[in-house]
This record gives sequence, structure tokens and C-alpha cells, in this order.
Amino acid sequence: MPRPSLPYIPPSEITAERHFQVRRELLAGALGLAGAALLPGRAVGTAAAPALAPLHFTRNARYRVADPLNSYEEITTYNNFYEFGVDKTDPAANSDSLRTRPWTLSIAGEAEVTGTFHLEDILRQHPLEERIYRHRCVEAWSMVIPWVGFPLADLLKRFRPTSSAKFVEFTTLLDPRQMPGQRSGLLDWPYREGLRIDEAMHPLALMVVGVYGRELPNQNGAPLRVHLPWKYGFKSGKSIVRIRFTARRPLTSWPAAFPGEYGFYANVNPRVDHPRWSQATERRIGASLFGQRRPTEMFNGYGEQVAELYRGLDLRSNF
Repeated sequence: MPRPSLPYIPPSEITAERHFQVRRELLAGALGLAGAALLPGRAVGTAAAPALAPLHFTRNARYRVADPLNSYEEITTYNNFYEFGVDKTDPAANSDSLRTRPWTLSIAGEAEVTGTFHLEDILRQHPLEERIYRHRCVEAWSMVIPWVGFPLADLLKRFRPTSSAKFVEFTTLLDPRQMPGQRSGLLDWPYREGLRIDEAMHPLALMVVGVYGRELPNQNGAPLRVHLPWKYGFKSGKSIVRIRFTARRPLTSWPAAFPGEYGFYANVNPRVDHPRWSQATERRIGASLFGQRRPTEMFNGYGEQVAELYRGLDLRSNF
């Protein structure tokens, strides 16, 4: 059976770096950014370049959408990353304290290869690619983001999970000195998220190390985060320091703190509302959109690729 293809996004709809680098001017209200094509296999241009290093990658043409991309400014200044505060601007304002080098990743649980590994050693083994994905927050807002990373499955297979590994748990760095939001009692820190092993191995699941052709900014989950485009954003762990393979479903942070509002699967579903707001529509973030709402798509528009994972499950309990 042939793989379904995703809609095409023309190069003219990709925002040029020279526009999204002027960060404060965009916040002041600059609209109507001109589009420009990115060159395949290269990082974006260097005019007014930020301190973050450019990445060498290829563009995976199979993973793109027809929607216009959000600007770098929007992606990096409108975030949920509660380790740095609860307001959308807090991560950008408070994450400079995070030091992402050196960085290690601990592998534990039901796998043949476990231990602690330096991030640089891991990244040498994985060619990078750009994928343009929709991002949908449980709060009913959305973006379109050009992530750079590699298939999550390629990383997990390196550690040879055993037949007992039914789930994968991701844990974020715990360091209140660098992450001031962890001084609050909002969640039981560190942040933990998890997936069924077949979800984690799905071709759409991406281990992310960059955005717009450069290393991830701290506020977006540097240096290592997950992105799962068919799920609400809180399922995608950020600043990951530990991966654990387990036979039992892990207790993850938001369902543990608010079990009546958040579930383990958290698949985007317009027919299952959050207890405090509707999920039937979403607000696409963007300077030129002025809060316009659009219908929410089942599985965030990726149903053709992932619906088979949940065959036989009650979609209401699937949240």
C-alpha cells in the first residue's frame, strides 16, 4: 500500500530569515512579511544572523503542509514552557539562564542498551532533515513550524528496546536555578511525558534539534525535544535528559496534576472539548490573522497517517 503524501507547500510561502530576525520590530506590529524560498540542504541566510548556530540538513518533501509558516518571531516568543513561567512571553524572557552544553541523555528501563550518552555523540549518528508540521496547543491555538530534526524511531531503535517495552517516558531537566518556573508548585517537577511504543516509532514522530534552520532556542525546548504533530503540544517533551522504556504506562505530568482535564493520549480531536473550552475551532497565531479562528481537524489533519494507531479505542477516552 503506497504511503499517503502530505499537501504541498510552495517555496514562496516560506518566510525569509531577514524578515523574522527583526524580532522587536515584528512585535511592534510589522505585517505582511514577504516570502522567499530556502535553499534545500543548507541553513537559511546569514543576514542579521542570531547567535544560534546554523544546522546542515535536507528538506524532507514528504512532510509539509499547505498552510503558510509562522515567523521565527512568533515561534520563539509565544510559548508554553512552564519551567520558565506561565505567561506566553515568560520562556523567551527567562530562558537565557539555561545552559545546553554540555548535555547528556540518560537511557533506562526495558532496553538492551542503557546508560548516559553525550548529546554530541548521539547527533553525529543522525542526519538532520527539515519537516514542516502543524502545531496545535490544547489551549486551542496553533502554528505551522519548520522543525529540524530526525525520526524519533531512529533514536529509540539504537537502544534496542526489549519485547517488554510497551511505553516510552521522556523526562525534562530538573534544575530550579536555571528554570525558575520549577520553583512553583504548579506541577510535580520534573516534567514527564510518555507515548505508547508504537506511537513513538511512528514515522511522523520527530526528535527536534532546530527550527528555521538553526539550533533550537532555549524557549522552544533546547537542545532536544520531541514533536508529535497529531497530538496536543503538551505531549511533546522539551529539554529532554532521560528516556525510559517501560512495560507500564507512565504517569505523566498534566494528567497527574489535573486528571479531570488532561489525558494520556491527548490526540487532537474537535469532538472532545476541554472541560473549560471548546476544541471545535482553533486560533492560528500570526501577525496578519488578527485572531481568526478555523475549524480544528481530527488528529490535527494527520488522520490519514495515524488513525490506524487508535482503531478500536473510544475516541472520547482517547483524549
